Amino acid sequence: TEHRAALHYLLRWPDGRTRDAPQKYTQEMRAQVAQPDLALKGSSNLQATLQDVLCTRKAMLAFAEAVRQDEQMTDVVNIGIGGSDLGPQLAIQALDDFKQGAESAGLKIQPKRFHFVSSLDPQELMSVLRQVRPQSTLFLVASKSFTTLETMTNARAARAWFLAEGGTDVARHFVALSANTQAAAGFGISTCFGFWDWVGGRYSLWSSIGLSVAIAIGAQHFQDMLAGAHAMDQHFATTPLERNLPVQLALLDVWYRNFHGMGSRCVAPYAYGLRRLPAYLQQLEMESNGKRVDQQGQTLPYSTAPVVWGEPASNGQHAFFQMLHQGTDVVPVEFVVVKQAPPNLPSYMSQHQPELLANALAQAQALTQGVLPSLDGQNVPAYREMPGNRPSTTLLLEALTPRSLGALIALYEHRVLVQAALWGINPFDQYGVELGKTLAQDLRPRLNSGDSSGLDPSTAAMLARLSQTKTLSESEAG
Repeated sequence: TEHRAALHYLLRWPDGRTRDAPQKYTQEMRAQVAQPDLALKGSSNLQATLQDVLCTRKAMLAFAEAVRQDEQMTDVVNIGIGGSDLGPQLAIQALDDFKQGAESAGLKIQPKRFHFVSSLDPQELMSVLRQVRPQSTLFLVASKSFTTLETMTNARAARAWFLAEGGTDVARHFVALSANTQAAAGFGISTCFGFWDWVGGRYSLWSSIGLSVAIAIGAQHFQDMLAGAHAMDQHFATTPLERNLPVQLALLDVWYRNFHGMGSRCVAPYAYGLRRLPAYLQQLEMESNGKRVDQQGQTLPYSTAPVVWGEPASNGQHAFFQMLHQGTDVVPVEFVVVKQAPPNLPSYMSQHQPELLANALAQAQALTQGVLPSLDGQNVPAYREMPGNRPSTTLLLEALTPRSLGALIALYEHRVLVQAALWGINPFDQYGVELGKTLAQDLRPRLNSGDSSGLDPSTAAMLARLSQTKTLSESEAG
């Protein structure tokens, strides 16, 4: 629908294996695009495209290492939204153990503090700016088009703060991660790491959007993350269906959604580093497959993407797990468990990981077997009964490392693709997101004028209330 290819797998292709990459945009690939001549916008040679990817990656990683060694830079603020925010934030949190006290080529690295700004609510940006100083802060403005409303509104405010607080070199303290280098230059940014129109936001972590991650964990660890994702790409491409993990998980999703009518899935990571995984998957899965028509534009006679939700499971056990065990709705649960504890734990924390693992195992067991009306020969009151037979899946990582994280995220990407193929939908557009942006452009000036002409009654009434509130606030300020 957007006349673009989906080639994000090239972003994690290994440097030394370019000969193994596809040589060209094949006829089979063209046949899957409505207007194939527009699919790569003139870049039909995948080898040439891959060389561009590798050159950009090399430059980005070199810059990341320079920032890591710059002791004057203490803070990195990533300004972006959607995939430009969720992916880097997830990765930096998950790989926290790989950024503390690291060394590169014998040089001591000064660990940075990382901040993320995505919301139009000014409170978020204000909170971050209170923690940083202009002379020691690097701002990363992450926007593919360099026109994203939320990102550019925050970027302009950050630049104004920087100048007002005595900052004098915007070009040194602001870096653009964008495909629109001209717009970045107009903003006053001279350093811009680009990417391509075939990189969707949900799949952009592997591109220059991941610069904050590379600064946090270093070039080698970033390449390890890419290697993990590439290994999952190869597993998906070559493993028979009966042992193909993305295929198996997608089949389970369709089984639960379409054959059992289960409308949501709970993601429960038993690892603090993966606390943003549910939010990341909400965008990846629901923005990709939350569609009601097939690729031919026909209304689907069946349900598609379930609601994805969740929290770190230790917290969840004291909140929504009650509903999972005894509620009226059956919700499949996906446990994501890390076997090994974080490295270098002090002895007084030695019991944390065994307790965490025991709790994960216990919750899966409880969902399966429940509590029957008769337990050890004693009658169990109804309020203590749990029916069991509630589905769950456990994804077990040996350790949370750059490589395992890359493989995990790529696993979910391919799973979403298989879901889309089974449902017959296009997972690579998001027109439901675009509609709200268009309507907001019309409503923004109406907040000042109060003009409600042509609006539905509900929107008109709310506009009147918001316009009235704004007028009262201005009056009080005066």
